Amino acid sequence: MRRVAIAGAAHPHVEYVTRELSSSRDFELVGVSDPSTELARACADPFGARVFADHRELFAATEPDVVVAAGIYGTRGGIIVDALNLGCHVVADKPLCTTAAELEAISAASTANQRSVTMLLEKRYYPETVAALEIVRSGRLGALVELSSTGPHKLNPRSRPAWFFDRRAYGGILNDLLTHDLDLALLLTQATSGTISGTTAGSLPERSDFALCGAATVRTPDHLILLEANWLTPAASAVHGDYHLRLIGTEGVADLWWARHQLTLTTNNQATSTVELGNGSRPAELTFEHLARGAEPPISTSESLAAARLALLAQESADGNGTARSWSIGR
Repeated sequence: MRRVAIAGAAHPHVEYVTRELSSSRDFELVGVSDPSTELARACADPFGARVFADHRELFAATEPDVVVAAGIYGTRGGIIVDALNLGCHVVADKPLCTTAAELEAISAASTANQRSVTMLLEKRYYPETVAALEIVRSGRLGALVELSSTGPHKLNPRSRPAWFFDRRAYGGILNDLLTHDLDLALLLTQATSGTISGTTAGSLPERSDFALCGAATVRTPDHLILLEANWLTPAASAVHGDYHLRLIGTEGVADLWWARHQLTLTTNNQATSTVELGNGSRPAELTFEHLARGAEPPISTSESLAAARLALLAQESADGNGTARSWSIGR
């Protein structure tokens, strides 16, 4: 039985993990830490787990094998490094951290301790994404040339905690909301180098440093990638966000509409049709299945670090003058 500790429970995505642990015979939740005792207890009490205010106390008292990082964004980097140096594998909500220095420290600690770091990037496992990836790999779109996405979200300001609107704790809209689609862009294109630039616009009246929308442009030797995200979905919308991804190749186009549970395909030889979707996976399901058998999760350490690095570069570009930053990753 592997011991799991949750270090930070500030984001509701922590439920991805507790959902898996509630029915697992391979993992035991031994403790939860968070500055908010209320949040920590909400996660811990159903499992009879211990509650701590500080992650270091949690680690010392419970000696976990796996640490879940789902707390305030600005605290995650240090928690992840501490967990890796303790010899734990890490499962993290996105974003992984909020600074480039933290990301380098995470990378170094992962390598030094030979422990994995995986982000819970649930868009990978939606049925629409699984089917689109199969279409791309089958060659039905020809060579993939352009990828564009929109990421509208509801802000729901009255229900957001105060830290969410503190730039030091939050880290920026691009580092937060674009991580998913940057990961998908790397997965679908298999690109390993290029440039990325970012820009933001709009702000809250009381918080000029909280951008309401932003975009990143990624250029590789073979692809143009255009990604947008915003906090402007109207409050009365039936969905949190009508997320859309378009894949354009030399032989066809695919459109994913996640909130609509729809994928359409048009090719040079086939009129527009709706693609039949299979099953997807729960956000943390495959991660814990792999960890249970001692394998690296399907979203590997290198892939998690790559998506995090591009998101941080996009935010860095937007916070500056929009100058493109170069990037490269290993496969």
